[in-house]
Amino acid sequence: QVQLVESGGGLVQAGGSLRLSCAASGAIFSINAMGWYRQAPGKQRELVAHIIPGGHTNYAASVKDRFTISRDNAKNTLYLQINSLKAEDTAVYYCNVGVVDYIGRIRWSDYWGQGTQVTVSS
Repeated sequence: QVQLVESGGGLVQAGGSLRLSCAASGAIFSINAMGWYRQAPGKQRELVAHIIPGGHTNYAASVKDRFTISRDNAKNTLYLQINSLKAEDTAVYYCNVGVVDYIGRIRWSDYWGQGTQVTVSS
């Protein structure tokens, strides 16, 4: 069982910043990847950013250069620094954990936290 607790969301004006946090616990011994998803109303949940061993990161094109993902492995905590917020960033943000398979794909867990709401006003 994996437990994921997201926090740090809020209502922010366009151009503002937020830092989201995700605390992971439970059966995460084999986990070596962590990522952030977001889901806007009526839309599919999408992977926004992820980080794998060695600190390698990847971002969706829509957030590149504005979002920064980082982690503290000792604390099993994931962060997402969000700068220059845009209206289209409005969504519920979720974290997840996973493992990298033999071909380099990430197998994400089936466990989800409550998410944290990010709302961007203009």
